[in-house]
Order: sequence, then C-alpha cells, then structure tokens
Amino acid sequence: MCEVSADPVTLDMLKEARETVRSSPLGVINTPMIAWRQTTLPLSIDCNIHIKLENMQRTGSFKIRGVANQFSRRPAGGRFVTMSAGNYGKSFAYASKHFGSKGKVVMPETAPENKSIFIQSLGVEVERAPTSCLINVVNRCVQEDNMTFLHSFDDLDLIAGHASLGMEVLEVMPEPDVVVVCCGGGGLLAGVAAAIKLSGCSKTKIYGVEPEGACTMYKSLIEKKPVEMDSKSIASGLAPPFAGRLPYQLCQRYVEGIILVSDEEIEAAVSTLYRSGLVVEPSGSAAFAAIVNNKIPELEGKDVVCILTGGNIGKAELVNFQD
Repeated sequence: MCEVSADPVTLDMLKEARETVRSSPLGVINTPMIAWRQTTLPLSIDCNIHIKLENMQRTGSFKIRGVANQFSRRPAGGRFVTMSAGNYGKSFAYASKHFGSKGKVVMPETAPENKSIFIQSLGVEVERAPTSCLINVVNRCVQEDNMTFLHSFDDLDLIAGHASLGMEVLEVMPEPDVVVVCCGGGGLLAGVAAAIKLSGCSKTKIYGVEPEGACTMYKSLIEKKPVEMDSKSIASGLAPPFAGRLPYQLCQRYVEGIILVSDEEIEAAVSTLYRSGLVVEPSGSAAFAAIVNNKIPELEGKDVVCILTGGNIGKAELVNFQD
C-alpha cells in the first residue's frame, strides 16, 4: 500500500476545494445550522449548541461534498469502483450519472436495502460482500475489470471536499468552543477538524464519535497507527473494517479525542430526533447521542456545534426506532 501524508493539507488547498464544492454542478447545499434552543430537543446542559443539518444535504448526507471534489479531479466518463455502506455510494452513483461515468459500489451485507436500491436506480452496479472482504472485491475489480478505485474515506480530494462543511460552520459560529462529529473511516472528522484548526481556531476542541462496536479510530489513536477490526454496529455507515491512514494522521494532529456511544444510545437518539421533527439515520445520530448522554466533557457555558451527518433511513427501518 502506498504511503500517504497529511502534509499536503493546507488552508489554501481547503479553500480551493470549498470553491469547487460550492460551484459543483452536483448542487451541493450550504445546509442550515439551527440553534438547539429553537427545537424541542431535550438538553440537560446549560450551553449554546447549534446543529448542522447535513441530513438535508443533496443525496441525504454530507458525502456529496467529498464526491464533488473527487469527481472534479477525475476524467469524465471513467470507470470507477468504490466500497460503501450506502451514503458514499449514493453520492458516488449520483455523480457517476451526472458525469457519464461507469460505476460499481461494493457494499457490506449489512447495509440497508433502501440504499442499494437507490444506487442501482442511478445505473450503478452493486455487489454485496462480508465487511472483511470488501477490499478484496474492490481489488478484483481494479485488476480484472480495469476500474479505478475511489476511496470512500481515505482520499485527499475527498477529505478536502468534506472540509467545506467545517468552513460553513465557521461562517455561522466563527469561534466555536467545541465541535462534535460522527466518525466512521474518519474522512469527515479529518476534513472538518483540519478546516477549523487551519482557519485559526486553535482553542476549539473537536471530538469524533464512534459506536462501541466499531471504534477503529479510537483504537488507532491509542495504538498510534491505523487499525482494523471486525466492526459491528446498528450504525452501518460508521462501521468500516479499518480507519483511514490519512484521516488517522489528521485526527492525530487536530482532534481532541474520540467518544464512544452504544447502539442503544444511537437508537434512542434516532427516536428523540424523529419526535422533534428531524429524520436522521443511526450513522448520522452518533454526535447527538454523545451530547445528550453527557459524554462530551466541559460543555457548560460553551458554544458548541453538533453535526447531524445524514438522513438516509427508509420507512421500514425508521419504524424499528419508534417507541
């Protein structure tokens, strides 16, 4: 595997990617950021929290940001393969159709059916495999079918595109004390953290949130290297088999720590958000779950941002989360 480095990640690079994302023909949205106190969501801590609503983003999640920047730097009409639990796959398929590319998404067997149906509806092939075998299927497509691999979290262009979210946060709250971000492979967390820290917010504390059963970045930071694990969680989008090498390096530099939440806490978060009028999938609810369960330290009196990363949850799946 080729070595990657976080050194090329500069503020100028992230600003350039922000403009690419903002002007993308894929129609990336500058999503709303609302005050928690303007909702009926419960809160036991006296602090000023704003919620960034990426569940309202094009294709239903933040992933379109990174995809917009990735595809802008790839030849139109190419043949691409990726691995995804669904949200990156949806954005990948949406971009493939727009740019006339041929695509294939390798999905874990545990991924929600509604996501694979949407991907296939855009003309992109789906192949399912056990989580531990995803990269083997991708390698086969690269070697036998001459496809180009686009990584769903360990890619410099992708991370730079995701950083646009962090820059939008700073437009609303220029100096947040704490920012809480869901973490799977780490691409979003790395991009948001780099954008905020390189923009001069040296005192901002940035926390990633992972499921207890899929804590690859948590373990990576402890072991001081990217690790693999047999990830299992109801939040399939936060359960890749390994942490990204580039996200790991950026998280080492810019992230305060990783907080773990249980699947039960994630389930309760989905239900609580829904009762307050916000449709958020399990993978998009982890940061919220960490806050409402008082797992983020020292929030009292602070300016806080909570990012809800996606709303791709089908009716049948949503029923399982209602009390």
